[in-house]
Amino acid sequence: MTEESRPDRSGEGESLYRKEPKIYPRQVKGRFARLRVIAVWALLGLYYLLPWININGKQSVLFDLPARKFYILGYTFWPQDFIYLALLMITAGLSLFFFTALAGRLWCGFACPQTVWTETFVWIERWVEGDRQKRMKLDKAPWNSEKILRKSAKQALWILFAAWTGFTFVGFFTPIRELGSNIANLALGPWESFWIIFYSVATYGNAGFLREQVCKYMCPYAR
Repeated sequence: MTEESRPDRSGEGESLYRKEPKIYPRQVKGRFARLRVIAVWALLGLYYLLPWININGKQSVLFDLPARKFYILGYTFWPQDFIYLALLMITAGLSLFFFTALAGRLWCGFACPQTVWTETFVWIERWVEGDRQKRMKLDKAPWNSEKILRKSAKQALWILFAAWTGFTFVGFFTPIRELGSNIANLALGPWESFWIIFYSVATYGNAGFLREQVCKYMCPYAR
């Protein structure tokens, strides 16, 4: 093999991926920013309030898997009614592609759970640490009492919000008032404990740290 034909191995051992730089989103104003705020509040309101609303003596949305009953807005669905759920999912999927082709990334920008919870975590971060310039300055500053206090407060609020999200998620499958009573009495079952912790950690990691990387590397639709 001649010198000219020998493969170049100068980059051997180097990583093919670079570390993702931290993004500091700037607070913007305008029509679409206001629409996103409205969408976030509406979707979070539905998510956190629906389990606490009773209709006809039943939780408004409850997927009772052991009893194979699904309570949705006063109606009771059985496994043989799965065809209606399938039709609903097909309609939602086709609508997603239709509206995307017609008006762009409406789902990604306004309704995707990753967008909604990331926006909420950014609001908490902005409330505790300040605007974009202050956050950048704080990250570059040495660790002092102010930085430790602000970072600790942000993490505490993130963890609290993520835990409430995990609790609410399990509340769609176990009556939420019963679930809250079990937590207060330290009588939570293993599966409820697992899913509360799992969904809390997933919310904390995805919305607090991964953020746009979920869209870039994990979401097939965004890709």
